[in-house]
Amino acid sequence: QLQASGGGLVQAGGSLRLSCAGSGRTFSTIATGWFRQAPGKEREFVAAIGWSAGNTDYIDSVKGRFTISRVNAKNTVYLQMNSLKPEDTAVYYCAADRNIVLVRTRPDYWGQGTQVTVSS
Repeated sequence: QLQASGGGLVQAGGSLRLSCAGSGRTFSTIATGWFRQAPGKEREFVAAIGWSAGNTDYIDSVKGRFTISRVNAKNTVYLQMNSLKPEDTAVYYCAADRNIVLVRTRPDYWGQGTQVTVSS
């Protein structure tokens, strides 16, 4: 089970940190990632991290601004979002699967969404 939190309202240029808390002993052994869905748009992949945190993947539009990380001892994955833009406004979802490729393409496990709103 995945629980996302940390969304909110922030001005352009600001920062937010999202958290995805996982339950179960296997969370630390699977890859985890974030997707987002803006109003009227399809859900898109944002970032993913392997179970050991040594492998990460990002979409081009967030590279250099967002950082994904994890603390396995806390069963938690984070998405630090800096230099936020109005186009980052969306509902953000965490997702998980066996490896980072599956997380990016067709994850089996989803958490509920958390709203991120960036005002101009």
